[in-house]
Amino acid sequence: MSRAKKEVETKTYRGRFAVRLTELRSKAKLSVDELAEKSGISRGTIYNWESGIRTPLLDQLPDLAKAMGIKPGKLLPDE
Repeated sequence: MSRAKKEVETKTYRGRFAVRLTELRSKAKLSVDELAEKSGISRGTIYNWESGIRTPLLDQLPDLAKAMGIKPGKLLPDE
């Protein structure tokens, strides 16, 4: 089931994180389902992050980064 993507508000940290995560996941050539499986984080949670609904807890960043083959700091959006 595919959900329609809404425009993410990039003026907020949450929005900038959403855009950054989506870009990095695409660059790693992973679908949301693949990232969920590799990271052990639910598909719905990743969807909420990419939609700008929520942001992850700091202790979730290492698992997310490892699944994409990057350092956790790369997930943090620029100001």
